[in-house]
Formats: sequence, C-alpha cells, structure tokens
Amino acid sequence: MLETNYSEPIEFIFVGFTDYLFLRITLFLVFFIVYALTVVGNMGLIILVNTDSSLQTPMYYFLSNLSFLDISYSTTIAPKILVNFLSSKKSISFHSCAVQMFFFACFVDAECLILATVAYDRYAAICNPLLYSTLVSWRVCISLVVLAYSCGSMTSLVHVSLTFRLPFCDSNVVNHFFCDIPPLLTLSCLDTHINDLLLFVLCGAIQISSFLVIFISYFCILLTVLSIKSLVGRSKTFSTCASHLIAVTLFYGTLLFMYLCPTTSYSPDTDKVVAVFYTFLFIVAKNIIFNIKNRLSDRLKKLFSFIHKTYEKWYL
Repeated sequence: MLETNYSEPIEFIFVGFTDYLFLRITLFLVFFIVYALTVVGNMGLIILVNTDSSLQTPMYYFLSNLSFLDISYSTTIAPKILVNFLSSKKSISFHSCAVQMFFFACFVDAECLILATVAYDRYAAICNPLLYSTLVSWRVCISLVVLAYSCGSMTSLVHVSLTFRLPFCDSNVVNHFFCDIPPLLTLSCLDTHINDLLLFVLCGAIQISSFLVIFISYFCILLTVLSIKSLVGRSKTFSTCASHLIAVTLFYGTLLFMYLCPTTSYSPDTDKVVAVFYTFLFIVAKNIIFNIKNRLSDRLKKLFSFIHKTYEKWYL
C-alpha cells in the first residue's frame, strides 16, 4: 500500500490578468467602478422595495433578492481582486480560498434558481392573471427563495468539501483571479473524475432545470403575447420578456460553458474571460434590463432626489 505524505498549501497564488503595472491600475479602476455601481445600485433597489409599499409585490420581492445576491457574490470576490491588482504578490490563504469558493458558488447557484422564480412570476402574471394570487402567494414566494438559498448552500458545501480534500501537490499557483472550482481541480495530482462528475451533475441539475423553467415560462408567455389583439400591448409585453430572456440566456450560457465543460478541454485564459462576464458585466446588464426598463428607474430618481434635498436642508 502506497503512503502519500502530501501537505496542504498555506496559500494560493493567483496569476491574475497581467503583470504590467499600467494595465493593472486601469483594470483596478474599471473593476472598482463596476463594483461600486453594483453595490450602490442594488442597495438603492433593496431600500426602495422595502420602503415603498406599492413595490412590495412578489416580483419586486424576487428582484430585491437578486440584488442582494448580486451584492453578495460580487463582494465575495471583488475586494480581494482589487487588492491583488495593486499588490506584487497576488495571494490568498488556504482557508480563505475555501470560504470564498463556498460563498461564491452558493450565491451563484441561488441566483440561477431565483432567476427561474422571476420567470415563473411573469408566467403566472401574464398567462394566468386570475390565479396569480394563488400561484404566487407570499407563502410560495418565501418557500421558493428559501429553497434557492438552501440548494445553493448544499451544492456549494459538497463542491468545497471534495475540492479541498484533494492534495494540491503539483503547484499552488492558480491561473485565475479568484478561487473557482475548475482551476483548483487542475492543481491536484490525484484523479478528479469524481469531482468533475459531481460538478457536472449538481451544477447541471441546478442550471439546466432552472433554465428550462425560464425557457418554458417565456415560451408560454410568447404564445400568450401573440394572442393579444392590441399591437401596442403585444409590443410592450414582448419587448420586456424578450429583454429578460436575452439577459438570462447570456448568463446561463456562460455558466454552462464554465462548469459543464470537461476538464480535458479546460482553458484558463478562456475561463478568466468568461468569469469576468458573469461575475461583473452580467450584473450591469441585468440591472439595466430588470430595473431601468421598468418603473424602478423613476422611483430611484425620486429616492436620490429626496436624499439630495434632505442633505441640502440639514447640511448646507
């Protein structure tokens, strides 16, 4: 019987994007602006939904949870990324890496499921308006959100537990900019087929099932919209649903590409580009589509106007 005497690494070193100082400073500014806008915009939405009684509906309840998830998984990775842009040594401790991976995977999986609940809500509102209060009662809404967070936590715990039980004997240099599952699996000197299989099965179960819910919901919505006789009403409803579906398709497309591709075809550079899309750029696109295209934009303007007037009254 062979005995292995592998010791776990004290820390991991990120390759990041580039070693050129000018590009690192430029990327720092870009990522900082996107992160700041993400936090401020989503916090404003959460405050608005919880203070405006007219927005306390199932749809806005789901949107506020999406905003919370956007802030959460961005905060899980963004501060460390920003620090590493300005550091000569881009490192993270072994246990901090595990914590970062757990929360990031948990929040991303929960976001997938809550995006599906938004589609279900729109399906109930457009296709079954008379049964809407039954199909999307507050009890159903809370149960769906709790289920989303529970599933995200359980699948994330499985991935992190199995990943960090592997011996990382080849290297502690991660060709990525945060602790994600695929790049860490490539560092192990043992067979990772079980990890790959569970990654495929669990991520596939969440991402594909929730995508099917979204696709079927919007397909039913499309059929309902096409039956609307009013050209104006048809155009307005179709425009909103099409925008939602495009944003969700882009998000799921990147996730499916990231986590359902076999490790034999894994490309670190491609992985990093795709990760930037769904960790930062998608949030901006989703906020535009889900928030600015509806009445939240006007409410946010009123909220910021109220804050500005209050500031002028008390401090100027």
